[in-house]
Amino acid sequence: MASAPNDNLFDEFLSHRGHETAVVGWQQNYNKLQCPECMGLHDTGATECSVCGWSPQTA
Repeated sequence: MASAPNDNLFDEFLSHRGHETAVVGWQQNYNKLQCPECMGLHDTGATECSVCGWSPQTA
């Protein structure tokens, strides 16, 4: 069974073909962090969404 490709390799593949790639992070909503996946609101110290489990990628 093949393993999943490296995300950086996939981003490079897309960028060479004219697609934009960007690191997705928390969105700001007043004094809260908002999850870009489910739009759940969290305190500013959150490291993972308690609603859907999303967490920002660390570079």
